[in-house]
Amino acid sequence: QVDLVESGGGSVPDGGSLRLACTASKYFYTTFRLAWFRQAPGKDREGVAVLDNDGTATYSDSAKGRFTISKDGDKNTLYLDMTDLTPGDSAVYICAAGPMAVLSQAAFWYWGQGTQVTVDS
Repeated sequence: QVDLVESGGGSVPDGGSLRLACTASKYFYTTFRLAWFRQAPGKDREGVAVLDNDGTATYSDSAKGRFTISKDGDKNTLYLDMTDLTPGDSAVYICAAGPMAVLSQAAFWYWGQGTQVTVDS
């Protein structure tokens, strides 16, 4: 059983927008905090945004003002709306679930397979 499934990745031009989705099992959606991480080739995995159960969102410095994390309880789905994308945003974007709403890999126990985002220059 796969509990976190990402979708919505693709190729966009510099300055473009994209919406990513992460569909979780109901258990994961209601039990854990959900977050987005990303990993570019040759770089460490970094936290992008996390959503606490009270709706509080935390963003990385690079995501602030450009990305919005949200969720839909009827669909058990987490979203990441990304605008003003640059080639530096190109990476595999990975959905994660864990007990704490902090942007640290150590706080997340479960990971999806990821979806590729490529921003063309």
